[in-house]
Amino acid sequence: MNRRDAQEEIARLTREIRHHDVLYYQHAAPVITDAQYDEKRRRLEALEQQFPDLKQLDSPTQTVGAPASETFAKVTHSVPMLSLNNAFSDEDMAEFEARIRRFLNLSASETIAYVCEPKIDGLSFSARY
Repeated sequence: MNRRDAQEEIARLTREIRHHDVLYYQHAAPVITDAQYDEKRRRLEALEQQFPDLKQLDSPTQTVGAPASETFAKVTHSVPMLSLNNAFSDEDMAEFEARIRRFLNLSASETIAYVCEPKIDGLSFSARY
């Protein structure tokens, strides 16, 4: 791909991602699947790596979502709510486990038990009781 084509695709992907961010985060009305959205972001990231001089400071790859909806009141959590990166392949999962092992200082022979739940999109929720 030449530089001009990359510039045009980066501009198109940036517009599309920002549009979908607004639909998802402000209107709770997504029109594409998470997988389709993630593919657009991965493609933009790949182009920005291939053509770093075309990467914009306000690129969607440098931000999270869109401004939050003002429907809900803002609160400060006593313990920050954090998130995980997406994993799409066995390699992604192996890298995730390697990071966990380093963080916990575990050897390769020590067992890690995982608990998995289906992902519910659209809302973060933290409850104290």
